[in-house]
This record gives sequence, C-alpha cells and structure tokens, in this order.
Amino acid sequence: MAESRLKDIKVLHREKLSVRDFFCRYGKDLQLALHSPEEDLNTNIAESGIHRPGLAMAGYTKVYSSEQIQVVGHTEWNYLESLGTAGRVKVFESLSVFKAPMWVVTHAQMPHPELRAMCSKLHIPLFSTTLHTYEFNKIAQRILEEFFAPHATIHGSLVDVYGIGMLFVGDSNVGKSECVLDLVESGHRMVADDVVHVSHVGNVIIGRPDPLIRHHMEIRGVGLLDIRSMFGIHAIRKVKKIEVIVELQPWSQNVSYERTGLNELDEVVMGVSIPKIVIPVSPGKNLTVICEVIAMNALMKMNGQNVARDFNENLMQKIKAKAKGEYTDDLLEMEPENWSPYE
Repeated sequence: MAESRLKDIKVLHREKLSVRDFFCRYGKDLQLALHSPEEDLNTNIAESGIHRPGLAMAGYTKVYSSEQIQVVGHTEWNYLESLGTAGRVKVFESLSVFKAPMWVVTHAQMPHPELRAMCSKLHIPLFSTTLHTYEFNKIAQRILEEFFAPHATIHGSLVDVYGIGMLFVGDSNVGKSECVLDLVESGHRMVADDVVHVSHVGNVIIGRPDPLIRHHMEIRGVGLLDIRSMFGIHAIRKVKKIEVIVELQPWSQNVSYERTGLNELDEVVMGVSIPKIVIPVSPGKNLTVICEVIAMNALMKMNGQNVARDFNENLMQKIKAKAKGEYTDDLLEMEPENWSPYE
C-alpha cells in the first residue's frame, strides 16, 4: 500500500470574522444596507450559523444562539409589529443582556425603533437587506461555512479533467506541473499548481489556488507561465471539489503496482476519504491519456459501473461454471452471429 502523503498536513481553523470585513467583502452580494455608525462595525462573528430569534423574542432565551448573526425575517418583523411600542421595548430590554455580532432585517423592511435603540446602546451593527430571508440565509450560511471551515495547504496541483477534480501529488521534479500543462493543452482546466489551498466544507474537500500564484505555473528550464493569458480564460477554474488523488512516483522494479483495479486505495484528507491512484512515471509514458482515462473511469464509477469489479464477477462465474462441468463456448459468445472464417 502506498504511503500516505497528506496525513501530516497542518489543519488550521479560523476563530472569528470581523463584521467590518464581512460587510466589505460580501455586503454587495447580500445587498446589505448599514443602519449604524461605521464605528459599530468592530464586532466579530465567532460562529458559522444564522439564527432567527423568534423564540427569544417570545421570551424563551435558554437556547438563544446570541453569538450568531441575528436575522429578523418576515415572521419576526410582523410579530414585533403586533406587539406595539410597549411590547417591543420589553422584548429588546430582555435581549439587551446578549450582545450579538450583528442584526439583519430582511425583505427590505425597516428596523423598528426599539431594535435600533438596542443596537445603538450596545454598539451592535444593524443592517437591512432587500433579499428574502431564505435567500439571505442561504448565501450567508455558505459564506460563513467556507470561512470557518478547517483549511490547509497542500504541495501539489489541481486540475478539472472532464469535470473530475484531480489532485496531483508527488515528490518535487516528478513531473506534476508538466502533466498539468499537458492536460491544459488538451483542453482541460487548471485550478492550482504547486500550492493548493484546501478546505473541508460539508462532506467534501474544496481546492483553490494560492491568491498570489493563482493561474501561474513554473516549469523548470522555462520559468513562469501565465496559463490564463496563454490558453484563455476557459483554461482555468477558481475552485473545484477534489474527487481523485493521483500520486506520481518514479517507476521502480521493486514496487508492486496495482494492475486489476480491484484493490482500491483511499486517502483521508481532513476526515474525508478520497479515492487515490498511484501512477509510476517512466520515460515515454503518456501521462495525459492515463489521467484522462482515470477521470473517465471515475465518472463511470459515479454512474454505478465498476469495470474491474464487473470483470472479476464475470470471471468468477465462468470459473464456477467450468468447475461444475457446464459447457461454455467463450469464442461463440465473443464473436457476432454472422462470423465467417473466410472474411
């Protein structure tokens, strides 16, 4: 079994996201309008969830997720409207003991004066958005999940081959970049070369290029190449899920390589198991075609067709049939009905 190359990667976690950065980076996408002074943007988001404080407004605060973004949707806004001024004052007096990182009112509705007063007193940023509650929550949740996701840096290259995210790993100078360059020249899309930033989002591992390197590639003896300028915008991608790991190794006659495909390898990256294939590299070997076949084979497995498994099952059936003395003529099964030895 091949030695794991990614088991010792250093996994990092982000602890907080400042509301100022959140607003500057994603305010346009979330259609946020600020109703507080800019000085109040100094709070921090420490949890990735989105909370709708309906129960807390009704008085039940035992499970109030006050560390999350508080969203006042259409239901909460109408509930506050039905309480009248005195009722709203009572609600926000009880919630003023909790300091949330920010409040957002959706559906282009204006925040109630009592909510404004509480946020002003506690210096909590208050926003409104034209998005519906579901739309805002969906976008904001994705942003927060990606930001707070465990992340790491991997020495390798990531390419989109027929829609399959293939992460190439191996020793330096084994030919990872050259293989990626050949794949790009064949019409596939590069995500990252040399440095791949990966994050564990949901149940998958997402790969991105380094912000500084981005779509550049280094080829020894040639230098730096700008893949986007040379091959066009269609030759790059900004992000891709990693679905197959390909480890390139210098060929050695002392190593036993997989020949049937029955003994499938997996690499565990940040708790996610990803199929792994070890390819011996030798002069004259066409790695581009091999990698394209790996991607197509992965697509077939995703659609329920496993060539190695199906072949093995068919072979075992033939062996059992012959052991029982049953007659089978493999030649007739393989040739068409109108086969003639004179053609």
